[in-house]
Amino acid sequence: MPGTTVDAGKRKRQENGEQSKKRRKSGGADETEQLQQIPTLEAEILESRKNYNNIATLIQYVENWSEDPKTARAAAESLCRVFIQLLALGKLVKKKELSEKDATVVSWLRGWLSDYEAALVSMLENKRLGSKALILAMSLVKAETLHLKGRGGVSFPEAFFQNIIGALFVTPIAQLREEFSESFFTEFDDIRFHTFHATSVFLANEAVSEDVRNNVLELLLSVEDVPDSNEELEDFFIETPTEKKDDLLSLSKHKKQAEEAWLAFMRQGLSKDQRKTVLEVMESSIAPWFTRPEQLMDFLTDCYNSGGSTSLLALSGVYYLERERNLKYPDFYKKLYSLLDADMLHSKHRSRFFRLLDTFLGSSHLPAVLVASFMKRLARLALNAPPSAIVAIVPWFYNIFKKHPTTTFMMHRVPRTKEEKDLIESEGVDDPFLPDEEDPMETRALDSCIWEIVQLQSHYHPNVATIAKIVSEQFTKQAYNIEDFLDHSYGSLLDAEMTKTVKKAPVVEYVIPKRIFTKAEAGTEEKDSILVSLWDFSS
Repeated sequence: MPGTTVDAGKRKRQENGEQSKKRRKSGGADETEQLQQIPTLEAEILESRKNYNNIATLIQYVENWSEDPKTARAAAESLCRVFIQLLALGKLVKKKELSEKDATVVSWLRGWLSDYEAALVSMLENKRLGSKALILAMSLVKAETLHLKGRGGVSFPEAFFQNIIGALFVTPIAQLREEFSESFFTEFDDIRFHTFHATSVFLANEAVSEDVRNNVLELLLSVEDVPDSNEELEDFFIETPTEKKDDLLSLSKHKKQAEEAWLAFMRQGLSKDQRKTVLEVMESSIAPWFTRPEQLMDFLTDCYNSGGSTSLLALSGVYYLERERNLKYPDFYKKLYSLLDADMLHSKHRSRFFRLLDTFLGSSHLPAVLVASFMKRLARLALNAPPSAIVAIVPWFYNIFKKHPTTTFMMHRVPRTKEEKDLIESEGVDDPFLPDEEDPMETRALDSCIWEIVQLQSHYHPNVATIAKIVSEQFTKQAYNIEDFLDHSYGSLLDAEMTKTVKKAPVVEYVIPKRIFTKAEAGTEEKDSILVSLWDFSS
C-alpha cells in the first residue's frame, strides 16, 4: 500500500537523518531543485490519488523550515492549496459507503493533515515565517470548518485552533499577536468567540509564566467594544450560521466564553502590575463581558484588601458591582477610610480616587459623623500634601459642606465664654480628633474643626493660599466643579503662575550684599547677613 511505504520511508529518514545530510552536502543547488519540484508535486497530487505520497514529501519540506525556510514556505503554500481542494472535494470525509481501501486512504489524508497542521503551528515561532504560517493556518481552519462536517453540521477544528492560540501566546514575536488581533480577533465575531474559548482552555491546563500572562492580557485587551445585542453579531470569518439557535448568533454565549477566559486569567496568580492593568480597565473593558459580574467579587475583594495603589484601582470595580448588582462590600467605608494616607495624595491615581470619593460621600443620607471623619483626615493630610492635591481638597470641602450642612460646625467652632478664651490663650487646646482610630464612626471628627485649612491660608504657594481662603468667606457659590482642579500638577501650577498678568510689581531687594557667609569688618557700617547671625561658617 502506498501509505505504508511512505510511513516507513518517513520513519527511516527521521531516524537516520539522511535527507538533512544530503541537503547540507548539495547546498543551494539542492534547494533550487526542491523549489522547482514543488509545483510538479502539487500538480501530481491533484491529478491522481496514486500520487498522494507526494503530500508526505511536501510535509517533510515544511517540517525542515529551520534549515531551509525558503523551501518550507513554498511547500507550506502548496500544501495549503492541496488540502483546501481535497477538503472541498470531500476527500477527507469518512462516509459509510466507502470501501475499506478508500477509508484507509481517508485516514492517511487526515493523518497527513494533522502533520501539516503541527508543522504550521511550529512555524509560528519563526519571525520570517510566522506571518505566512498564520495566514495559511487560518485559511485551513476556514476550509476544515466548511467541509469537514460533524454530526451536528459545521464542525470547527477546535484542537487545531487551540494549538494556534497557544503558540501565539508562547511566541516572543509581539508583531504576530498584533497581526492576529487586527486581522482576525477584533475583526470577526466567530474568531473572537473561539479565541476566548481557546484562551480559557489554554489557561486552565497549566500555570503559565509572567511573560505568557502578559501576552494573554495584551490579546484580551485588544477587544475594546462589547456588542450590545445579537443583531451586532454580523461579521464572520467562516460563514454566517444558518441556524438561529447557533451559539455564534447568541450574545449571551459570546459573553460566557469571554467570562470564562477572563476568570481563567485572573486565577493565574497575577503580578502587581498585571493586577493594576486589569483594574484600570475593569469597568470599561472587562465587566461588560460578564453576564454575572458578581463572579468578579473575589478578585476585586482581594485587590481591594491588598492596600496601596492596587486598592485605589479596585475601588471603581467594587463600586461597579455595588451599582450594577447591588452587592455590598462589608465595612466598605471603613476600608475606604483606611486608604486615606499620605501616599494616596502623592499617587498618580489621586484624581481617580477623588472622583470616586466624591461619588461615595455625595449622598445626603450618610451620617454627618462619617463624612466629618473623611474631611478631617484629608485636612490633616493636606498639611504635608503637594500643592496640586491641596487645590483639589479645598473645593471638595466646599461642596461637602454644601451637601452636608451639619458638618459646617467644623468651620465655626469658636469659644463662647471668656473662660474658654482665656484657657485657650494660656494653655492652648487639644484637638478631640482621634487620628489613629480605624473606624470613621468613632474618630470624634465632628467635635473638632478644620484648623488645618486655616494654616494653609499662609501656604508658600500663592494659588494654595488663595483657594484655602474660600472656607473663611461666605458660601455664595452653589458648588465647584471638581474636574477643574483634579488634574493639576507642579508643572501646571507653575505655568499658571508664570503666565499670570502681574498688576503690581513686587518689591525686591536691589542692593547687592558684599558678604553672605562671612562677618562684616569691624569698624564699618556694614551689617552681618542673616545667615551669619544664624549659623557659624568660620570652621
